[in-house]
Amino acid sequence: MCRRIHFAELPDAFKGMTLKTFNLGVYGTQKGRATAQMACGIIKEYLKSFSEAKEAGVGLYLFSDTKGSGKTRMAASIANELMYKHDTAVKFSTSTRILNEIRRTYDRETAMTESRLLDALSTVDVLIIDDFGTEKVTDWVRDKFYEIINGRYVGKKVTIFTSNQNLDTLQYDDRITSRIKEMCYLVYFPEESVRDRIAEKNMREMMSRVTGGNA
Repeated sequence: MCRRIHFAELPDAFKGMTLKTFNLGVYGTQKGRATAQMACGIIKEYLKSFSEAKEAGVGLYLFSDTKGSGKTRMAASIANELMYKHDTAVKFSTSTRILNEIRRTYDRETAMTESRLLDALSTVDVLIIDDFGTEKVTDWVRDKFYEIINGRYVGKKVTIFTSNQNLDTLQYDDRITSRIKEMCYLVYFPEESVRDRIAEKNMREMMSRVTGGNA
């Protein structure tokens, strides 16, 4: 299990997260909580029947326009659930980091080749691509992500995305978007920043300590 946790490369802040620790109360509006509750319901059902999803190569596309709406936290929670409860290898990375890893293979001093890296990204049991769509899209970027996504599509490998864009606004052609649509359940997240709410709560607690509870 330790090897799998290391391979997942989850950020330290997310290593202990699970669906049970995902707090719907951080959303400040009734609509936000309802949207998050629906998203959680879909994800719980997905994980409940993960063996079927894994066999079919069906993943998730978590999206909302708002940054900080809890998509990455949820993706990390899913990663932990899959590693601990489903004994599944997971690779977690942002889209920009994936591209940087590919570029590093062009360095003559690097042992990893581009083909080996793309093969690894295409064949790992579960690949989580965080912040998909934030990268500057060039022809080279389109080609690399097409290779990865098509490889996973053909091989029926589970891919989980988080994005601040829906499939209609992504700067990719339908070679990629149509495959994502077919290979993923689309899960809408609240248009509300969890990070803003957490920052406000932390500040209130600090002010309360400073003023002795009279703030």
